[in-house]
Amino acid sequence: MINMKKISIIILMICSSLFGFSQNQLDGINSQMLEKIQQAYKNTDQDKALRNAVASNKIDNLVVNLDNEAKYDTYFSNRVKSKGISDQKSSGRCWMFSGFNVLRSGMIAKYDLGEFNFSHNYIFFYDQLEKSNLFLSLVIKYKDEPLDSKNNEWLLKNVLSDGGQFTGIIDLVSKYGLVPSTVQPETYNSENTRIIDELLTLKLKEFALDLRAINSKGDKKELFENKKVEMLSTIYRMLVLAYGEPVKEFTYTLRNSSGKEISTEKYTPKSFYEKHIGKDLAKTYVMFMNDPTRPYYKLYEIENDRHIIDGINWKYINLPIEEIKEMAIASIKDSTMMYFSCDVGKCYNRTKGLLDVNNYDYGVLMGTSFSMNKTQRIQTLASGSSHAMTLCGVDINKEKKPTKWLVENSWGASAGWQGHLIMTDDWFNEYMFRLVVDRKYIPSKLLKILDEKPTMLPPWDPMFAEDID
Repeated sequence: MINMKKISIIILMICSSLFGFSQNQLDGINSQMLEKIQQAYKNTDQDKALRNAVASNKIDNLVVNLDNEAKYDTYFSNRVKSKGISDQKSSGRCWMFSGFNVLRSGMIAKYDLGEFNFSHNYIFFYDQLEKSNLFLSLVIKYKDEPLDSKNNEWLLKNVLSDGGQFTGIIDLVSKYGLVPSTVQPETYNSENTRIIDELLTLKLKEFALDLRAINSKGDKKELFENKKVEMLSTIYRMLVLAYGEPVKEFTYTLRNSSGKEISTEKYTPKSFYEKHIGKDLAKTYVMFMNDPTRPYYKLYEIENDRHIIDGINWKYINLPIEEIKEMAIASIKDSTMMYFSCDVGKCYNRTKGLLDVNNYDYGVLMGTSFSMNKTQRIQTLASGSSHAMTLCGVDINKEKKPTKWLVENSWGASAGWQGHLIMTDDWFNEYMFRLVVDRKYIPSKLLKILDEKPTMLPPWDPMFAEDID
């Protein structure tokens, strides 16, 4: 009698063997394929010279486009005045520095101040505490899902970071207020965040497992809240050790650019913010994005992408680049800076602080072309927003078209051009992603989009990585 089970196993083994052989033949680099690949490289005298040069030098130095050097200049027809370049040091707080540059420029103009800044350390303390609470709250929300569910996978990959975006400014400043930088100065760890970030993340992941181990049957809301308070008390202590305890009250003397006293008053962080900024940030600012992979003139919202659990999700209107430029120009002409984010590492000449798509001739050196457009780079994860800065200048030609843009950076006064970066209009088109604009510069037809129901997008979409460089 034929053993059908054995025959079935033999057939399966033969099929698997044939399939595996086929896959190896199709996908693997066999000797014949390798020979064809190698023959394509001619190894001419020119190739040898190039190989020697490339192997021994930094590639960027070999491909500087000298024809483009003469086009570089630092004149801007319209520029918002600022005083004092900030430095985020070895931290990922660019979003906060950019947001504070927007707020402080208005205060400097209002009182004719000299160099002035808000305390990044003060708000950063609460940013990290609030993000810890957000993480633990979402752990509780998704605790009945498998640990490897998409929500939990994203959560455990994005526990805590320095990075963020402008909604963090809106929520944190509105809730906790502001203090001058001299009232709560930076610490070593606020300027060098890597180790404390790692320790906080490790502890929060441990807490996540503890919360998931609690039996959720029945009404356990009070139990979870009590556990969360206990856990956040540990996080608070770690933050105090790294950044100092946040100031609650202070006396501050405000002086103008000549050193003359304007006022001396006792403040809380909230009263300082209300007196000297005084605007409802959530009702003042709107974020726009240029993402050609998605439909324009639509409102989008990113689920769970916020800094505090009781805050607002990140929302934005997607627009063509030319309409974003119109609002940017109107804002700069009215001496108003804007939060701006981009893919800062692309085509960047660090010596001159110049962002220009023609800075380097990589294709000429490599004997090929790099021809993807913005849409294709986004689709293949080759480009996305990585760094926030403050848009403060534009140069407009006789045809009333922008030719280049100026951003105030947060890498110190010696970085780039006097602490700024200059970007050509072509670079702006290709690598600009987000701009936050005061409502008074936004056309009414665009404001109406805010009344629409937003399209909800998942937080793991690669376009919504935090600004962190």
